[in-house]
Amino acid sequence: MTILRTLALGAAALVLAACTIGPDYAQPQTSSVAAWKEAPAQPGSWPEPGWWRRFGSPALDAYIVAAQRNNYDIGAAAARVLQADAQLRIAGASLLPIVDATGDVARQRSASRGSSSSGNRNSTSYAAGLAASYEVDFWGRNRSSVTAAKALSTATRFDRDTVALSVTANVAITYFQTIEFYDRLAIARENLANAERVLAVVEARARNGAASPLEVAQQRTVVAQQRASIPPIEQQLSQAESALAVLLGQPPAALAVEPDTLDNLAIPAVAPGLPSELLTRRPDIQNAEAQLVAANADINTARAAFFPSIVLTGQGGFSSLALSSLFDSAGFFYTLAASLTQPIFEGGRLSGQVDLTEARFEELTHVYRQAVVSAFGDVETALVAARQLATQQTLQETAVEQARLAYQLADTRYRAGAVDLLTVLDAQRTLFQASDQLAQIKSARLRNQVDLFRALGGGWDMATAEKQAPAQ
Repeated sequence: MTILRTLALGAAALVLAACTIGPDYAQPQTSSVAAWKEAPAQPGSWPEPGWWRRFGSPALDAYIVAAQRNNYDIGAAAARVLQADAQLRIAGASLLPIVDATGDVARQRSASRGSSSSGNRNSTSYAAGLAASYEVDFWGRNRSSVTAAKALSTATRFDRDTVALSVTANVAITYFQTIEFYDRLAIARENLANAERVLAVVEARARNGAASPLEVAQQRTVVAQQRASIPPIEQQLSQAESALAVLLGQPPAALAVEPDTLDNLAIPAVAPGLPSELLTRRPDIQNAEAQLVAANADINTARAAFFPSIVLTGQGGFSSLALSSLFDSAGFFYTLAASLTQPIFEGGRLSGQVDLTEARFEELTHVYRQAVVSAFGDVETALVAARQLATQQTLQETAVEQARLAYQLADTRYRAGAVDLLTVLDAQRTLFQASDQLAQIKSARLRNQVDLFRALGGGWDMATAEKQAPAQ
């Protein structure tokens, strides 16, 4: 009957273990909008995985693949996922009984007072058994700990995806900056060549008495200035290549980007979709919510600490004085016990822990809402920049065309003696500045498109992430 009563107590406790005393998690309400200010909403038009391929650069594709495989920030984030999974397994062990095997051999020697050594008695005893203990999760404390660990494990996956998205975007942006410097270097060298050709004309005119030494000095100054403008661009190019190498997990000396031009890159169009979809399209938002789920479970754990804990223990096995008869039925023994512990006085520690977890949940609620608002702001900012940069590029292309025409006319008329050198110098300076500015605008437009992809989640989606979620 004792066994039956103990088992009944354990069964009843297990039935009641589904009880929890903390709040159920509910997603915080956030301010949402029906449409973007800068673009119409188009459902299903979000960036696809591999969005960077739409820029049409095989070199960029190869760099991103290398970064996703070798980048150390991504590797560290992946290691944090393994740590969180291990913590989940540790927390999950509290829901299962602990079973230990025991074995004991004892040898005893006794002698009667005054007896000879032949009267000594030796005896050996043997014992083997199993010991088990189980804490009944009556108030859901252990299950809440597991829920928190699982949410944190999920959060680390979202964090890893956020890091991967950021690294991928940074590789694309850095590569575009590198190509921008190649273009600006080509423009500076072309402008230097033009200045040297003009200098040759001025020197020839000066030898024929048609130009003054002042004009020669002025044009030599322009040539020197153009030569001086090249080293800073070369320095920026080298720095951009070094930054790209770091993103790829390589030493800077191991990477040399092949020269290219921004004109060979496509500017892909992407519609932003519905604003509400952003909540499941950005891993950083999902990370913030997973942190909230964990904090909510911590409240349950803290509140459950006020209530009694029940631990069931049992031990059974065999004991004998002879090893050959150790497992005979006559040597069988068992013990069953149940213990209850109720906190009485903790000096405010338990109530303080509850207040701490509730305040932590309140903090993370604000963090989540800020992440949502920031996400909306990121997309709007990128959309505004995309529209303005497209307009700016069109206008700047017109300016470059007119500046080139003005320079060609001024050069031709100067050779014919119809205008002075100052007119040529002004046209030359205007063309160089306009061409250099156009290269920067093209690069800014490409980089902004990457920012838009990143703001929209960069092809990441919740469905893919759920396949990688940790097991219950």
